[in-house]
Amino acid sequence: MKIKIYADGSKLEQILNIYNNNKGVTGFTTNPSLMRKAGVVDYLPFVKEVTSKVTDLPISFEIFADEYEEMKEQILKLSSIASNIYVKVPITNTKGEPTYKLCKEMSDLGIKLNVTAIFTQEQIDNLNQSLNPDVDAVISIFAGRMADTGVNPVPLVEYAINNKKSDKHEILWASTREVYSIYEADRIGCDIITVTPDLIDKLSLGGKDLNEYSLETVLMFFNDAKNAGYTL
Repeated sequence: MKIKIYADGSKLEQILNIYNNNKGVTGFTTNPSLMRKAGVVDYLPFVKEVTSKVTDLPISFEIFADEYEEMKEQILKLSSIASNIYVKVPITNTKGEPTYKLCKEMSDLGIKLNVTAIFTQEQIDNLNQSLNPDVDAVISIFAGRMADTGVNPVPLVEYAINNKKSDKHEILWASTREVYSIYEADRIGCDIITVTPDLIDKLSLGGKDLNEYSLETVLMFFNDAKNAGYTL
């Protein structure tokens, strides 16, 4: 596969295990929800610890302010910590106000952004007009969440791929729910996909004989029922 796989998570032990054991991962992403779930208490110390150990792969950390000036301050602070940081900026604030102007200002300063929570063509079009074509950026389409609503995300991802304004801008398939999405994203030419550690482990199943897999599944059910002591 040509697609870049980024590990999505905030448990330091998992991040370092993936980083040190070369599981085909070429970058990392986090977000405040994952960090909270992982028990991260202090934001900046966590960012500094991770980037002190993961020094040669891109890693995204997200701002969580909601007002323009405070968002800008957080972007500048995060980007100054390490050169491999991409600052995650949501496509709108909590009031639904677009962040295009902020993205343009920060991108024009040379800051690498990962713009997140993208769900529509309109958002893609406006963002394309905002990002500096000479500065690295990631455009994160939340394909998995779109699919949760019953909408096929592939046409939107393809639209983003076909309408990129710069080779320095990469399209990312986010909120991946299943391993098949990795193959689908790779097939349509997506640049990056974010994958949780449990899905990364399942990549080893690629090309597995389905007859063999069928038998293994039957044996699993049989052994689990036997070990549980079930009777009918």
